Amino acid sequence: MTSTLLPHPPTARRDFAFSDRDFRRVCQLIHDRAGIALVDSKRDMVYGRLSRRLRALGLGDFGAYLDLLEQDADGDEWQAFTNALTTNLTAFFREPHHFDHLREQLAGTGAMTRAPVALWSCAASTGEEPYSIAITACEAFGTMTPPVRILATDIDTQVLATARRGVYPVERVAGLDIERRRRFFQRGTGPNEGQCRVHPALQALIDFRPLNLLSPRYDIGGPFAALFCRNVMIYFDKPTQRGILSRLVSHMDADSLLYTGHSENYLHAVDLIRPCGRTLYRRNFGTGTP
Repeated sequence: MTSTLLPHPPTARRDFAFSDRDFRRVCQLIHDRAGIALVDSKRDMVYGRLSRRLRALGLGDFGAYLDLLEQDADGDEWQAFTNALTTNLTAFFREPHHFDHLREQLAGTGAMTRAPVALWSCAASTGEEPYSIAITACEAFGTMTPPVRILATDIDTQVLATARRGVYPVERVAGLDIERRRRFFQRGTGPNEGQCRVHPALQALIDFRPLNLLSPRYDIGGPFAALFCRNVMIYFDKPTQRGILSRLVSHMDADSLLYTGHSENYLHAVDLIRPCGRTLYRRNFGTGTP
């Protein structure tokens, strides 16, 4: 990886030395492990997040920490390393037009009315996206037990634990209308004041599992009627994006829909997916599709 590094705070201001070589090693390791392409402007973020791991392990420098990772390819620290460097920005009903479209599909006719409907949140983070999918399904079918099964995956095991728990500060749901808050969330009282829990019926619809999108295959079943893979591909370079897409489409049939982020562009993968709406794609079954 060739790059021009941005200025960074002098070593004297830091507890640990963090050289250009250290940063380049981190970039290579996280790219190989999780496909994430770190840019130079993330250098201070990398230092801040990984320095906590050095302190936790009682290590004196980044070189020793990175050596530890490289010497134990299957060690537990790899998960902590990956968790530290993944970015988890999410919200309930983020990019709301996707959920309006999904609701119409679920309430209409076609593939999404053949029960059970399989849906997949590919980068579930702390759970707001899969719970938004679950709420949408409940509203579309008019019941708290809609005929859907939602798979929610993420590489970060810490955020998945938060998602499974389903407890959030009330501020996280403040933007939802009052009917949704009343129907789908339970407000905490006493020691739980200021928090809310998603309705257990929503949790029952979702299967949370760890999954690295760089894995050579996804043992998750399918095909899925809808796949939400939004605002995660922006962290990968084009070859990595293409590899992930080639695996995603193997879990799609002719009626499946792929919902993507508003800033993601797939002109380099028109042989794999074709646009069919606003940040919406179907599998391309033409020549060249795996």
